[in-house]
Amino acid sequence: MAPSDDLRALPRFADSWSYAYLEHVIIERDEHGIVLIDGNGKTPVPCAGINLLLFGPGVSVTHAAMSLLIENGVLVAWTGEDAVRCYAFGHSKARNARNLYYQATLWANPQTRFQVAVQLYNMRFPDPVPPHVSMAQLRAMEGRRVRQVYESWAEKTGVQWAGRNYSVESWNHADPVNRALSVANSCLYGLCHAAILAGGFSPALGFVHLGNMLSFVYDVADLYKTEFSIPIAFQIGAQNPPELERIVRMTCRQAFYQSRLLGRVIPDIRSALGMDRKNPIAEDSADAPLVLWDPEQGECPSAQNYDPELMAQGEQKPQPPPPPNPEQPTENPS
Repeated sequence: MAPSDDLRALPRFADSWSYAYLEHVIIERDEHGIVLIDGNGKTPVPCAGINLLLFGPGVSVTHAAMSLLIENGVLVAWTGEDAVRCYAFGHSKARNARNLYYQATLWANPQTRFQVAVQLYNMRFPDPVPPHVSMAQLRAMEGRRVRQVYESWAEKTGVQWAGRNYSVESWNHADPVNRALSVANSCLYGLCHAAILAGGFSPALGFVHLGNMLSFVYDVADLYKTEFSIPIAFQIGAQNPPELERIVRMTCRQAFYQSRLLGRVIPDIRSALGMDRKNPIAEDSADAPLVLWDPEQGECPSAQNYDPELMAQGEQKPQPPPPPNPEQPTENPS
């Protein structure tokens, strides 16, 4: 999915399944893979060929199966029906924390945070953002752009559009397009959330949005709403089918797959953060070194005793313990 120069940021996404959605199955370990058990029998699945497993309703997974999935770097997500809502995530392929550190450094500095926010807005507009604009001006420009897109699709589909208006508490009282928009956006959030975690970034450190553990998810998803969520919602909402929410979910999933959207998210994040694709800030690796932080030295080796008396005696640095055998239980390191 992703270009070759982005494989370090999104490991092996181009070489295996982008994701698999499962529901109403039992997942067990079967030697070096997992097996799916349902009323039709058993279906073996090789862990090395999957990037993301979405667990929908009715999934039961054993401890041994989860252990194997994590060892193989498979990102696991517990979701609602058809992967619309994301409830929790397991471990992803990302092992190196430097992408997160880089994101946090930009986020913590008001000047660089503003630059990233401007870039995120700039990526939404067809024309470059004029220089020296304020955040208030950018929000106004974005508001006009989105309103024009809504009005354009309302005209194309013949929908009487009165604006974005819905409430979770009174879901059925919303008009079909507003309900479809909420479902489509939720699908988009789930996909962006998975890609952000797989790339080793934080979903909480947003540059335009803040105050939520998914702030950066909303930042990234806003890049694609006018391309996916809004057209799908107006086209299906205009028809108002009996199973509107389900049809929207299925249409989103097909649109994401056909457009290879998952392969675009990480390159767009890197572009927004100003990361050089040819020379990545962080090369994801399962062997990323674990070090100790020091305000003067920067990084110090870990697994070493820093007692001055022992260091004066020339104590040798202990060798790191061997990697655990997945076939044998390991002791708690604490």
